[in-house]
Amino acid sequence: MLTIYHNNRCGKSRSALCILEETGKPFKTVEYLKDVPSVEELKSIIKKLQLKPHDLIRTKEPIYLENYKGKTLSDDAWIEAMHKYPILIERPIVINGNKAVVARPPEKVNEIL
Repeated sequence: MLTIYHNNRCGKSRSALCILEETGKPFKTVEYLKDVPSVEELKSIIKKLQLKPHDLIRTKEPIYLENYKGKTLSDDAWIEAMHKYPILIERPIVINGNKAVVARPPEKVNEIL
């Protein structure tokens, strides 16, 4: 099943959600700021994205700038930071089976449909 990690306040996330709706395929929406992914879920998502954890960090967020900018952390420490402050997670993330994309631009969703 398709899953989108979504933030309704984000235009790119809303656009990706519309693309999924237009496919007519069933999908699950996870509002990750309310339903925060566990550390294990984050590890699984990152593996599917084939990224390093830091590559999934929103580096312009105030929490990043205040607490993490210029720091070198281990992969596990970055994952813990995303779990503690889910606003740091880049969005939207769309998962289809073992494949995933950060849908920026939103049309990247089409790569895994």
